[in-house]
Amino acid sequence: MTSLSRELVFLILQFLEEEKFKESVHKLEKESGFFFNMKYFEEKVQAGEWEEVEKYLSGFTKVDDNRYSMKIFFEIRKQKYLEALDRQDKAKAVEILVGDLKMFSTFNEELYKEITQLLTLNNFRENEQLSKYGDTKTARSIMLIELKKLIEANPLFRDKLIFPTLKSSRLRTLINQSLNWQHQLCKNPRSNPDIKTLFTDHTCAPPNGPLAPTPVNLPIAAVAKPAAYTPLGAHGPFPPAAATANANALAGWMANASASSSVQAAVVTASTMPVPQNQVSILKRPRTPPATPGMVDYQNADHEQLMKRLRPGHSVEEVSYPLARQASWSLDDLPRMVTMTLHQGSSVTSMDFHPSHQTLLLVGSNNGEITLWELSLREKLVSKPFKIWDVSSCSLPFQAAAVKDAPISVSRVTWSPDGSFVGIAFTKHLIHLYAYTGSNELAHRIEVDAHVGGVNDLAFAHPNKQLCIVTCGDDKLIKVWDLNGRKLFNFEGHEAPVYSICPHHKENIQFIFSTAIDGKIKAWLYDNVGSRVDYDAPGQWCTTMLYSADGTRLFSCGTSKDGESFLVEWNESEGAIKRTYNGFRKKSAGVVQFDTTQNRFLAAGEDAQVKFWDMDNINPLISIDADGGLQGLPRLRFNKEGNILAVTTVDNGFKILANAAGLRSLRTIETPAFEALRSPIESAAIKVSGSSTVNVSPVNCKVERSSPVRPSPILNGVDPMGRSVEKPRTVEDVIDRAKPWQLSEILDPVQCRSVTMPDSTDSSSKVVRLLYTNSGVGILALGSNGIQKLWKWARNEQNPTGKATASVVPQHWQPNSGLVMTNDISGVNLEEAVPCIALSKNDSYVMSACGGKVSLFNMMTFKVMTTFMAPPPASTFLAFHPQDNNIIAIGMEDSTIHIYNVRVDEVKSKLKGHQKRITGLAFSTNLNILVSSGADAHLCVWNIDTWEKRKSIPIQLPAGKSSVGDTRVQFHSDQLRLLVVHETQLAIYDASKMERIRQWVPQDVLPAPISYAAYSCNSQLIYAAFCDANIGVFDADSLRLRCRIAPPICLSPAALSGSQAVYPLVVAAHPLEANQFAVGLTDGSVKVIEPSESEGKWGTSPPMDNGILNGRAGSSSTTSNHTADQAQR
Repeated sequence: MTSLSRELVFLILQFLEEEKFKESVHKLEKESGFFFNMKYFEEKVQAGEWEEVEKYLSGFTKVDDNRYSMKIFFEIRKQKYLEALDRQDKAKAVEILVGDLKMFSTFNEELYKEITQLLTLNNFRENEQLSKYGDTKTARSIMLIELKKLIEANPLFRDKLIFPTLKSSRLRTLINQSLNWQHQLCKNPRSNPDIKTLFTDHTCAPPNGPLAPTPVNLPIAAVAKPAAYTPLGAHGPFPPAAATANANALAGWMANASASSSVQAAVVTASTMPVPQNQVSILKRPRTPPATPGMVDYQNADHEQLMKRLRPGHSVEEVSYPLARQASWSLDDLPRMVTMTLHQGSSVTSMDFHPSHQTLLLVGSNNGEITLWELSLREKLVSKPFKIWDVSSCSLPFQAAAVKDAPISVSRVTWSPDGSFVGIAFTKHLIHLYAYTGSNELAHRIEVDAHVGGVNDLAFAHPNKQLCIVTCGDDKLIKVWDLNGRKLFNFEGHEAPVYSICPHHKENIQFIFSTAIDGKIKAWLYDNVGSRVDYDAPGQWCTTMLYSADGTRLFSCGTSKDGESFLVEWNESEGAIKRTYNGFRKKSAGVVQFDTTQNRFLAAGEDAQVKFWDMDNINPLISIDADGGLQGLPRLRFNKEGNILAVTTVDNGFKILANAAGLRSLRTIETPAFEALRSPIESAAIKVSGSSTVNVSPVNCKVERSSPVRPSPILNGVDPMGRSVEKPRTVEDVIDRAKPWQLSEILDPVQCRSVTMPDSTDSSSKVVRLLYTNSGVGILALGSNGIQKLWKWARNEQNPTGKATASVVPQHWQPNSGLVMTNDISGVNLEEAVPCIALSKNDSYVMSACGGKVSLFNMMTFKVMTTFMAPPPASTFLAFHPQDNNIIAIGMEDSTIHIYNVRVDEVKSKLKGHQKRITGLAFSTNLNILVSSGADAHLCVWNIDTWEKRKSIPIQLPAGKSSVGDTRVQFHSDQLRLLVVHETQLAIYDASKMERIRQWVPQDVLPAPISYAAYSCNSQLIYAAFCDANIGVFDADSLRLRCRIAPPICLSPAALSGSQAVYPLVVAAHPLEANQFAVGLTDGSVKVIEPSESEGKWGTSPPMDNGILNGRAGSSSTTSNHTADQAQR
């Protein structure tokens, strides 16, 4: 269900509450599952209406969803049982015991027995634990306190306990606005319209019949012609209308203030930023209906029909243990720790992080150079000095300016939303577009002489679902270009140079905000009709506008000519400033820059500091100087995760600040002690080389930690540096950077860290499936004999984080009962069985099969919760639906895929498209698809709403290779690129088109067939295991080999000297540590492997050129074998 559908439900709930439809309110709360009314729940518990209590709860959770839910239902049923005993109603008590409490016996048999024994007592208070049980009312109150704690802790209730803040009668107001808008679009509007129905769009009949002339001649583009109102459907109540380049888009949210007509038409709806107060006079009707005969209101008699029309079809939207989005936060969430200082060589004018590669930073400089930095390596991957690509195609004024004027600078660098293009705006005329292939290469795409004078801003947008470039300049114009450099739109209307642009969209309405240096803000649709709004920015000079990451909140930051700075949030529904943030100095000699992150924080650079705000609090949280050296008005940029912040320095460079999560991404960090030991010569050598000077230290804070913050959930009381701090590098390391690149080879166990799981080696059972727990504290292995083993790392002095590590031996974990997780293998030929496994997101349950029925195990007790899908056919692959833990995609031996609902024990859909058994399943929520792979070497794409097949393609096998063997699939963290693994190849596909981008085939130092491969947790590496016991670590973008890990690392001495070949069958990547992985071997052993602490990573990125590597010809493993498919074709 879309976010607007969800909001509509809240509006209906408010309406029902105001109209006193009490039963309907709570029924809708339960059926939608969007809002848990704690007050209503308390009333029903206090009244002892247990049937209604459980019925209401069932809309939000079921007994076996998780341990919190189980505890909630247990407490309710136990109270019901005790009350029956207190009434001496033994028959009812027995009924509750057998009907309601019996199910809990499988989890705690001793407790169930104890509860049963209460039947033998005359008064259950004779039981010592119940001796303080008072009267019924007191007992219910005490239980309610416990229930509220459980509900608040239960992830299924997250974001469902607070009703959004709404103005009264919000739904009425929206309908009034719609009717007023419809009336304004009438060709012959009457002063007192007679509106009798909401079932059809309103129109005033002509006064003299259908052929009467229109009293005012309106330009075609001045009035939005409304499309027919589409009934609300089950798959989203706001179906997108055709996005055309005309005023139809006006119906979305903006007011038309065009002066080209003698009558000013205005369109206003609720989700808008309409015209400001000084423009209200041009509107024919105010937004909120006053009590005048000319304005309309819908009649109460039509309430029921109205609600039927607006109510969306019911759709189940389960919350399946999302990553914690806490209502509270900590100062430790802010990236405040200085991790490195990088030297650019010229003053930095613009920066932007890659949308999915969190440590890839694009930098533009005052000398016109652009640079691509990989922060985790502290390396410049690409550097492009300013150059006019084709002087002859440039205008004569620009050719003249390029000769006589000062050097041309970069005014803006930015990535396209998918990271495939880089846009550059320059201070004179030009824009450049580069294609980024994902292999550290920037290829020339287009050069455009875009504006007369400077190009002040550049952004990407998607009008009509077409990726375009939007630019603005000193010539007072805004222009839109396609990716071939063809101009699509030219927006005129500003009376001063345009300073910045902010393209955005609301549902299907695409628009652009623009600001000029006279302080005017305008908004444009892609229709050449003109600006829709015109109002003043605070300070009335240079202003930048930005939306929050989720696109719901609009902010602007700017400075007046007098040096006064303003940071504000806008109220889009009223076109007014919602809040103004405090904390700036009175005067600034320039324009303050800002950025937003995490839908939570704002940051601005001023007074050689970075200042942070909580979006919901006008007072600054904290100011930091990042150890000094920042520009007076530093430019700053967050990465998309908000855990790394780049901020510019006075010495032509920038600093990288990070929080604990950002430190894990960066990994390679030097210690402050080493910094002090450097000689001036060493420091100079490092600066010249483009490497970093690093000083990891707490940041000087001007604000005490007085904010209402919690202990950081990331650090967990552990030094945030943890194992992320690597040993000091020497000047020799820096000098080595200039040497020819060499493949890193780990040949001896002393060159890395590894640990073998205790009690894992079992030559009779291969490790066929391997998983890390999602929390990163354990490893789960499924053997070919159907038995699962779990290893956990304890939190202690050696391992203060309690996470999996190769530095500490974990414990082979089992419950006190001694149970073993054993799959159903009755009647199964284990030699032919295809084991499969999947773990729930909260690590509570694991689901697996080994040729027999699928078993669902409780990870705490190892008990089998249930079994299902008995063969034939046998299950061969399992995958939880990413948005609903109750929906499972199950690949089958007979080549079908079953979409199975565990809760109702029912196969909802059966997908047919493969010819052989299913060997892989991967969901993409971004693309709304499921990709399946089979032993037939084919890939199928399925729509996860309708489960219809979109596409089926064969994988492209190398010449002479057969299609035997399993094909596996895994999505990149961007949910767009797809890793396809077959024994003959590694391949990367663009899943939106299912086109292969790159391919690598085994040869040279890694000639054996591939047994398994997987992305690292950040999707920057690929770990591949081979049938000769080698392991390759590849760059995930380019598929270039960066490190080979030889057999002695993962094989024991006995396995190395034995006659039987032993090799890794499976690979698993740690969910938090990008450089840690585990392998499961054919001898039953499991091993965790990490780089040495001194290295901290697996090799370095190989070069992009196909030259001589370290004095020898570049091997195919690192050069020619990874050529992009487009080039091959």
